[in-house]
Amino acid sequence: MTARTVSADEALDVVIAMHRLMRRLRRTGHNGTVHPTQLIVLALLNQYGPLRIGELARRVPCSQPTATTAVAGLLSAGFVDREPDPTDGRATRVAATAAGLDILRSFAHSEAEVLAELMSTLPKDDARLVITAAPVLSTLADLPAADPAPDDDASPPSA
Repeated sequence: MTARTVSADEALDVVIAMHRLMRRLRRTGHNGTVHPTQLIVLALLNQYGPLRIGELARRVPCSQPTATTAVAGLLSAGFVDREPDPTDGRATRVAATAAGLDILRSFAHSEAEVLAELMSTLPKDDARLVITAAPVLSTLADLPAADPAPDDDASPPSA
């Protein structure tokens, strides 16, 4: 079974809806504590373990300089540490600290509470549809880019 072609207009509706929802969830607190790119970096480190900067940039996706800036802010806040790469003595990997995982859980919990509250206002079938879509959205997020992703961060992340 093959998927039908999705038009750019249909995809645009999804993009706008996701941006609006994420903006609403990000207003739940922690304003200024961690930049959204830094939050994604922490989530990736939690999911995959220690990673090199280049791998973080690929997975976010963002440019390598943006990933470096995000990691620098997380380092100065004590949310990540650098460690030697066991496969290449010249390279380092970034690993989340206990404090980094705590702030990630705090963000995720706050946003999840707001989302659960919002979803509780939906009809049961619609709420189930949103929950069922989560793994599909993760799959889309993990697909390799056709070409290098432009660095679309409006401003560099800060601690």
